[in-house]
Amino acid sequence: QLQLVESGGGLVQPGGSLRLSCAASGFTLDYYAIGWFRQAPGKEREGVSCISSSGGSTDYADSVKGRFTISRDNAKNTVYLQMNSLKPEDTAVYYCAAMWGTIATMIAGVYDYWGQGTQVTVSS
Repeated sequence: QLQLVESGGGLVQPGGSLRLSCAASGFTLDYYAIGWFRQAPGKEREGVSCISSSGGSTDYADSVKGRFTISRDNAKNTVYLQMNSLKPEDTAVYYCAAMWGTIATMIAGVYDYWGQGTQVTVSS
């Protein structure tokens, strides 16, 4: 069974940090580009960041540039999202998704597999 499982979410104060993990089971991520998306209550899902299958290319939403860093460890079959300087507006459920191919994109509709999501709440 092909699965993506996110972890690392939680409650953090503004200015704090979290590191999200996206672990794959049932398949290897070596040939998949990965995207991170988020959805806040009452809002549409939005792309946060993405990384190519090799890790050589990354992209970020303007709202998180300079604060979030995406990375991958193919040996561990895991992709990470390091989130620093968190703001209340970062509060959302965060999802990772995998897309066969090398090139990363933040277009949600092209992704093949999705995780169940992990809640991130930024509040004092």
